[in-house]
Amino acid sequence: MKTLPKERRYETLSYLPPLTDSQIEKQLNYCLQMGYIPAVEFNEDSDPKTYYWTLWKLPLFGASSTRAVLDEVQACRSEYGNCFIRVVGFDNVKQCQAMSFIVHKPGSGNNSGYRY
Repeated sequence: MKTLPKERRYETLSYLPPLTDSQIEKQLNYCLQMGYIPAVEFNEDSDPKTYYWTLWKLPLFGASSTRAVLDEVQACRSEYGNCFIRVVGFDNVKQCQAMSFIVHKPGSGNNSGYRY
């Protein structure tokens, strides 16, 4: 069993190896299938004490495909490449955030895809 390198952990999925682009799409597909409303957020700092991230545009209320969400992630990443970017899924029935995961870390050097 391989141990992950020592680095700061951000959210639940950060304890796994970095997500591939297809795995990110699967997470987004799950978010949409569950009826969650996806939103893209960014912040310069990912300190766990920082509860409020800046929302990139309004939540994607009418999103019906993963491509629409990934396009917004890419647009946010092109403008705020020096920030952490995460996707969150809001449950409109329970009125809470149901899921979130980081899709971009600053300085990752990966300019081709969505993952970090």
